[in-house]
Amino acid sequence: MATTCLFFALVLATLISTSCIFCLSPDQSALLALKSYITDDPRQILAKNWTRGSDMCSWIGVSCDASQEHVTALNLSMMSFKGTIAPHIGNLSFLTSLDLKSNQISGSLPDVLFNMPALRVINLSDNALSDNLPVNMCSNHSRLKALYLSSNQLHGEIPASLYSCRELRYLALENNTFDGRLAKDIGNLTNLKHLYLDTNIIHGMIAGTFFSSPCLFHVSMFSTNYQFIITNKKFLSTGPVPSTLFNISSLETIDLSINKLSGVLSSDIQWNVPLLRYLNLQTNLLTGQIPAGLWGCKLLQVLSLRENNFTGSISKQIGNLTLLKILDLNTNNFTGVLPAEIGHLDLEQLFVPANKLTGEIPFEVFNISTLRMFAFDSNQFYGHLPASFGHWLPNLEKFSLNDNRLSGSIPVSLSNASKLTIVSMINNQFSGYIPNTLGSLRSLRRLYLGENNLTRESSSTELRFFYSLTNCRYLDTIEISLNQFHGALPAVVGNLSTSLQIISAFNSRIKGEIPIGIGNLSSLNVLTLDSNELTGIIPSTIGRLKYMERIYLEHNKLNGSVPNEICLLEKLGDLYLSDNQLWGSIPACLGELPYLTRLYLDSNKLTSNVPSTLWKRVDLIGLNLSTNYLSGYLPLEVGKLRAITEMDFSWNQFSGNIPATIGGAQSLNYLVLSHNKLEGPIPPSLGSLKGLEILDMSNNNLSGKIPKSLESLRYLRYFNISFNKLEGEIPTGGPFQNFTGQSYVQNDGLCGAPRLKVRLCPASATPESGSGNIAFLKYTLPLIVAAVLLVAVAFLIKRRRNQNIILTQEDSSPHAWRRFSYHELLQATNGFSESNLLGVGSLGSVYKGELLDGTVVAVKVFNMQFEGALKSFDAECEVLRNVRHRNLTKLISSCTNLDFKALILEWMPNGSLETWLHSEEYCLNFLQRLNIMIDVASALDYLHCRCSTPIIHCDLKPSNVLIDNYMIAHVCDFGIAKLLGEQEFLAQTKTLGTIGYMAPEYGMEGIVTARGDVYSYGILLLETFTRKRPTEEMFSGEMSLKDWVKESLSSSEVLDTKLRERNDKHLPSKKQCALSIFNLAMDCLRNSPVERIDMEDVLNRLHKIKTLFLDKCHMIDSEFNDYEV
Repeated sequence: MATTCLFFALVLATLISTSCIFCLSPDQSALLALKSYITDDPRQILAKNWTRGSDMCSWIGVSCDASQEHVTALNLSMMSFKGTIAPHIGNLSFLTSLDLKSNQISGSLPDVLFNMPALRVINLSDNALSDNLPVNMCSNHSRLKALYLSSNQLHGEIPASLYSCRELRYLALENNTFDGRLAKDIGNLTNLKHLYLDTNIIHGMIAGTFFSSPCLFHVSMFSTNYQFIITNKKFLSTGPVPSTLFNISSLETIDLSINKLSGVLSSDIQWNVPLLRYLNLQTNLLTGQIPAGLWGCKLLQVLSLRENNFTGSISKQIGNLTLLKILDLNTNNFTGVLPAEIGHLDLEQLFVPANKLTGEIPFEVFNISTLRMFAFDSNQFYGHLPASFGHWLPNLEKFSLNDNRLSGSIPVSLSNASKLTIVSMINNQFSGYIPNTLGSLRSLRRLYLGENNLTRESSSTELRFFYSLTNCRYLDTIEISLNQFHGALPAVVGNLSTSLQIISAFNSRIKGEIPIGIGNLSSLNVLTLDSNELTGIIPSTIGRLKYMERIYLEHNKLNGSVPNEICLLEKLGDLYLSDNQLWGSIPACLGELPYLTRLYLDSNKLTSNVPSTLWKRVDLIGLNLSTNYLSGYLPLEVGKLRAITEMDFSWNQFSGNIPATIGGAQSLNYLVLSHNKLEGPIPPSLGSLKGLEILDMSNNNLSGKIPKSLESLRYLRYFNISFNKLEGEIPTGGPFQNFTGQSYVQNDGLCGAPRLKVRLCPASATPESGSGNIAFLKYTLPLIVAAVLLVAVAFLIKRRRNQNIILTQEDSSPHAWRRFSYHELLQATNGFSESNLLGVGSLGSVYKGELLDGTVVAVKVFNMQFEGALKSFDAECEVLRNVRHRNLTKLISSCTNLDFKALILEWMPNGSLETWLHSEEYCLNFLQRLNIMIDVASALDYLHCRCSTPIIHCDLKPSNVLIDNYMIAHVCDFGIAKLLGEQEFLAQTKTLGTIGYMAPEYGMEGIVTARGDVYSYGILLLETFTRKRPTEEMFSGEMSLKDWVKESLSSSEVLDTKLRERNDKHLPSKKQCALSIFNLAMDCLRNSPVERIDMEDVLNRLHKIKTLFLDKCHMIDSEFNDYEV
């Protein structure tokens, strides 16, 4: 019996101990739950290590307390986990630190995470967390001290409950997409030391309480789009930075860069930031002078105020900042001289470009031995560089002095600054020769010395500085254009660095031959030696340059043939060999270069036929073979060059007919075939080249008539068919109204108007035949008219049905034509409060409103006390109900009763073109302005030509052009618009538009036509690119905006100063494009409505201008690598 009892006791003990193996503690259960939420464990860390049978305190990443019963820390950072965070983490009641950074954890954050009483540190940075932060954060007396959520995909507003984490010292939320405003309660975080909000979309007012933490010493809000906003009656305007920011004695770092901060840093601010080491306010809208209090921040090491609108001089007190390492005042409006006290600092970086500084650069600056880089570009500095330039700058790596008025020689001592990588002194007045000691700069990568008066050493006919540059083995760019060298390229050019990518030396009086060794420069992709005095042949070794993209050798004295080796350059896009003395045939293999887009071989001595392979290069944009001795026929394949814009075959010996297929070259705007032996008729297909501007077929043997189809060439501004054998009547429509007799000289068979100095055309019919025609028409004309009317009626009925169908489909939106009650609009606009008021016009007011479903709208309320308000309401309703276009304001609904009329319109968050043009807070770049004007032209073209009933806007001006969130323009305000009936082309009105924008016939006679809108558009076009209102005081006398632009076109000074900064590499392209735009505006502003172009023409020309502008910018971007100093 005793034995039996003992047996059962042993069995029972075994069972109890076995069952305890499978008893899990709450912490271990929570950890295993966390493991189950990890969907990808590429290193098998959890799979192999976190097992039920092992001690959890020995698991990777787990730390426990002394009793080995509770988890106190969890560190699973950088494990490449994928998955989500299990809500079971809340069961780890003793957890003080959670670190899951640098994984791929996704999903939302569990609420419980922020209400764990023991948790002090949460680091979930660099994951893929998304959604909003939990609403109830830190509501359970959280003792959280550090929260790191940077570099995730979190969004929404930062919940106010976060500010209940009173013990927070570190808060990092940067690199997410948080939006909304910071609540005032952030001031509750009185222990906060570090705050990182960079790269979010936070906006609104920063309250003074934000900076009330006595411990705060690092604030970073880089690129948060933050702006200080106060409410004004009509506009959202900017205000000053809260003075409390500079009264936090513990603050060490302030980074508010790349926002929309504005206003003045007041001189009354008490700068109580003795520990401040880093202040970055770059890329804002701040104005005024630098306050004197800033110079008292003795520990400051980094000061960046670049890209603001600061004015005044740079104070000598800057010398007080003895610890300053980086000073960046780039792109402001500072004036006066650069204080010598800067030279007493141990600066490492000094940037003052794009200001209005003048005087000599202080000698002391060149004694800052710690200086690594400086940039003084685009100022008005003058004088010489000191002879000891490089002696005291042993650490200098980059410097830029472009666009000043510096003179004298380049100091030989420059070569003592042995760490230099970039030397840039473009567009100054330096003279003398380039030092032949630059080879000491073994790290030199880029040498920019263009646009000076540099020459060669008098003791040599060669440019000897190239000998020294062969020692610069990292050199990738040499820019020495627009100088006066009067010397030859030495053979040692072939020994330059194999890293060399760009050689640019155009228009520099370079003589001699192109060195054979140039083929050794294996990385070269741009060779620009045009407009020099080069002789000899193009070396065949050029074929080794397998990365070559652009060759510019035009305007020299090169001879010999075009080497076949050029065809080995498979990346070649541009080949310019014009104006040389090249002979022989055009290599057939050029047509096989896959990227060739521009081929200019004009003004040489080339012979034979054009190779057939060339016509297969369908991507050609420019082809100029003029002034050679080429012969043969123009092939049918010429019509396949659909991308070509310029084609010049003049002054050759081409014969045969002009192929009818030429009409397929749809992009042509320049076609010159003059001085050949072409014969046969002018092909009517030329009329399909809608963008053609230049057409010259003079001095050939062409016969037949001038095709009437050419009347459709709206942009044609030069036409010459003189010295041919043409006959018949000269067309009178389209561009032919503008051509003179010079276009038709020596064509004896032509006839036309007396002004053309050709014979008069004979009468087209005799009286006898005329009477027969009259009898015939007497009986047939009524039948024809009746038939036409029947067809027209049937067409209109079908069109009206189609419109009804379209309207029914489009009006299926949630708000489509549901009448809103007055009470609903009252609620939406907060009782039509002033805080919601956007603007006031002559017939009413516009308010911002928010409908019950959250949709933000604009509510236009008509003032029924004004005469004409009802008529205006009806007109705008009529127009907006019946139009649909992406560039017209969309009408959502309306509200109307006996004494109240309102329209509910689509909300435009970016305001009006008026604000963007004439407010200092905003600035449109060149392309944005061009796109906006294309949008406006599209809207007017639709109203004039694409509506069943043409609509005339009658009041086009900047305030009636609204900008949406994507910077797309929408034309609005149709209160005085006119609808023309089917048979009408003009109407009369007593309602005035806006002075300065009205067409002359509109104000004097009340005549309304589509061409009146064209006139207003022309004024708008000028205002957009000059930023001058037509009503400014300078235009109050005889001088108008139109006259002012017209008189100053050649100087390009009328272009808005914000668009022509001196250091802008795209400035020449902008000026050229602006000239085309201003010429277009002049065509819109002809005094006679009949002479003005229509909006379809305007739109087509703008698209063409934009294409050419983008092409030129792309060429420049490809040719020149950007460099930063």
